[in-house]
Amino acid sequence: MGELRAEVVRWVDDEPFPGVVEVRFTDAAGRRWSLVDKAPVFDAMGALGPDSAYPLEVGIACVIIGLQEDGELVTVSTAPHGVTATDGRDEFTVRYDQLNRGGQA
Repeated sequence: MGELRAEVVRWVDDEPFPGVVEVRFTDAAGRRWSLVDKAPVFDAMGALGPDSAYPLEVGIACVIIGLQEDGELVTVSTAPHGVTATDGRDEFTVRYDQLNRGGQA
């Protein structure tokens, strides 16, 4: 599993516990996506909170499900942790350099 680099842009609410954040990234076509989920989904270390100085960089767990021939664009799914965009989408085409390559599939 890899990670799609993104930014937490704001603390949304304290409920449900332990709190909800909004995360954004831009896909390969230039469309900005917004994902809203519990803070620990994006931050296992507990650094995100209502008083954090946003924006902060995070990684969204993802798996590569497609690769274009030139290798510059990949289609990823954020489904492994159930994370979706606000419209329910969980597959995105992004630039390969937007991925943290350490643990990619």
